[in-house]
Amino acid sequence: MTEELEVIDPQERFMEFFKTQKYRQRISQMAVAGKTSLAVDFEHVLAFDQKLAEELLEKPEEYLKHANNGAYSQLQIEEPEYAEELETITVRIVRLLEATQLRKLGSDHIGRLVLVEGIIVRSTPVRPMVMRAAFKCKRCGTTTYIIQTGQFLRAPFECTDPSCRGKGPFDFLQEESAFIDSQDLRVQERPEDLPPGQLPRTLHVKLVGSEIVDIARPGDHISTVGIVRAAAPTLPRVGKLRTFILHLDANSVEILGKEPDIALPSPEEEEKILELSKDPWIHRKIMNSIAPSIYGYDHIKESIMYLLFGGVPKTLPDITIRGEMNALLIGDPGTAKSQLLQYVARVAPRGLYTSGRGTTAAGLTAAVLRERGGGMTLEAGALVLADKGIACIDEMDKMRPEDRVAIHEAMEQHTVSVAKGGIVATLNARTAILAAANPALGRYEPHRTVAENISLPVTILSRFDLIFVLKDVPNKETDSKMSEHILEIHRKRLSPVEPPISLELLRKYVSYAKGIRPVLTQEALNRLNDFYLAMRSASESEGSPVAITARQLESLVRITEARARAALRKEIQAEDAEAAINIMKKSLEEVGIDLTSYKIDIDIIMTGKPKSVRDKLQIVLSTVIEMEKETGMAEKTALLNELEIKYQTSRGEAERLIGQLLREGTIYEPREGYLKKT
Repeated sequence: MTEELEVIDPQERFMEFFKTQKYRQRISQMAVAGKTSLAVDFEHVLAFDQKLAEELLEKPEEYLKHANNGAYSQLQIEEPEYAEELETITVRIVRLLEATQLRKLGSDHIGRLVLVEGIIVRSTPVRPMVMRAAFKCKRCGTTTYIIQTGQFLRAPFECTDPSCRGKGPFDFLQEESAFIDSQDLRVQERPEDLPPGQLPRTLHVKLVGSEIVDIARPGDHISTVGIVRAAAPTLPRVGKLRTFILHLDANSVEILGKEPDIALPSPEEEEKILELSKDPWIHRKIMNSIAPSIYGYDHIKESIMYLLFGGVPKTLPDITIRGEMNALLIGDPGTAKSQLLQYVARVAPRGLYTSGRGTTAAGLTAAVLRERGGGMTLEAGALVLADKGIACIDEMDKMRPEDRVAIHEAMEQHTVSVAKGGIVATLNARTAILAAANPALGRYEPHRTVAENISLPVTILSRFDLIFVLKDVPNKETDSKMSEHILEIHRKRLSPVEPPISLELLRKYVSYAKGIRPVLTQEALNRLNDFYLAMRSASESEGSPVAITARQLESLVRITEARARAALRKEIQAEDAEAAINIMKKSLEEVGIDLTSYKIDIDIIMTGKPKSVRDKLQIVLSTVIEMEKETGMAEKTALLNELEIKYQTSRGEAERLIGQLLREGTIYEPREGYLKKT
C-alpha cells in the first residue's frame, strides 16, 4: 500500500501546493502578463511539505519536472485558453535557505540544487539552442523528431519509416525544429566573501529560457539557483578526460541591488525620504551623514554631497553636456583621502574604488580579449561598470601617463572608445569621478602653484569641476578636537558621532533624488550670470589673468542642480546658486590663485603657468634677444644686471626664471656663462 502512495506522491503534492491561495493568484497572473514561468519561493515549499522540499534539493531534475506538471495542471483549471497556447510551464525556484560558497562547490554537490551568489564578469550574446530537432530522410522523405540534450546536435540513428530503415543521410529542418534562447555567464566570487590572500574563483553558469537570459549584465551582483553539473572536457584524438569541470544549469536568476534602477524605496522609506527633504537643514544633515567617522572637512563633504546627487545631463541634437561632476582632492599624507574615497564607493548606488599604481588603461576602460572560438570580445573596465555611478580613483598621480590618458575622454564626453582587433565600439561611461592625489614633493608647498605641486597634466586638471587641497596645518584647537575624535573611535570601536541619516537610507535617498530634474529659475540664473561676468570683467583690464572660463560656468550649473536635487526640489533657487558660487570660489581660491598678484587665475589649471610668471619670462626672453642683437650672445652677468636695473628683478628671482627657461629649452648655454635663444 505504502509503495503505491510513494509513486503518486510528488506530482499530487505539487498540485496541492499550487492550489493554495497565493499560488492560484500567481498562476492566474501569469496569463495576464503572458509569462511562461512561475517563481516559487523555496520557503513556501518547505512550510507546505518538508519532505518534498528536501527531495527537491536532492533530486532536482526529477522533482522540477513534477513541479512543472503540477503547475501546468493548475493553469489548465485557472486559465484553460492560455494553457492551450503553452505546452509547458517552467517552475523557477528562488531564495533557497542558505547560499553555497562558490569555492566550496565540489563532487558532493553534483546533481543537487544550490544557491550561488557572485558578480558577473562576462556574458555571451543570447544564442538560440535547439531543443527538439527535426530531421528529414533524404531517401524516403520521412521526418523524424529527436529531443536534444548535451552539447552536440544528435542525428537519428536510422529512419523511423519501417519500409525504409535507412541509416542516413539526413537533412536538418530548421523550420520544424523547436528552439529556445540560451546564454552563458561567468560568475566570480564577491570580494567580501574572499578568504584573506586568495584569488577569486569563477564559475560557468548556463541560462536557458527566454525569461532568464539577458536579465543581468556584467558588473551586477546576482544570486542564482541551479543544478550543479559536471562535464568532461574532450581532447581531440584522445577522447574525454577523467577530471570533470563543474558548471551550473541555472533555474532562476535574481539581481542583488547595487544597481540604481533596482533599489526602489518601499512606501515607508519613501515617506521617510520625503519627510527628510522638508527639513530646512537637509543639506547639513546629509553632509554630517557622509563619512561621520572622519572629523572636519565640511567643504569637502559638501562637494561629495553634490557629487553623489549630480546634475542633469542635457542631450541636444548636436552636443551632449554631462551632468555628473568630477572632483579632485590633493592632500598631504594622512589626511584621510583614501578613507573618504572608499566611503563614497560604498554609499554610491554604483560605486567602484581603484588605486592608481595597479590600474591600467584597459582595466579602467575596456579590454579586448580573444575568445576560444577565435573571435574577439570586449570586457568592460571600471569606468564602464560604474556607468551612472561614481568611480573613485586613488593615487591618481602614481598612474602611468599612458594609462591616465584613457580617463580624459570618460571625464568630458562620458564615453569610452575602443578600436582594436576588428572591434570598433563606443561604450557609455556616464561616471562621476572622485580622484585623490598626493603632492609631488610629499607635502603641499603653499608658495608654489598647483600645477607645480601635483604631477598631474593640465589636461586632466581642467576637467575637474572642483579641486580641493587638504593641507595638514598644525593648529592647537583643531588638533585637540581631532585627536579626541580619533582616540574616541579606538576606545568605543564605534563612530563617536551618530549620523543623522543611516547609510542604507542615504543610498536610497540618493537613488530616489536622481529621478528629479531641477530647472533653473530666473533668480538663480541671474546670480550665476552676475558672478561669471564679474569674474570675467576682472580679467579685462590689461595684464590681468583670466579668472574663469565657460567650463567653470557649466560646473556651477551642475552644482546648483545637485544642491536642488539634494532637497528634492523641482526648481533651483537663488540660495542654491549662492552655495554653488561659494564652493566654487573656495575651490578657485585654493587652486587657481596666482601667488604673486593674489588674483584668481584659471590659467594655472588650464595651462599650468600663472599670468604673472608668463609676463616675467617674457621680459627675460626679450632682454636676451636684445642683447643677442648687440653681441651675438647674452652674457649671464650682464643680463642679471640689466634685469635688476631696468625691471627691479632681484638676482635670486632672475636666476630662477633663467633656470626655468633653460629647463623648458627656450634658451640654451652655448658656453659657460653665456645664453642664447634656441
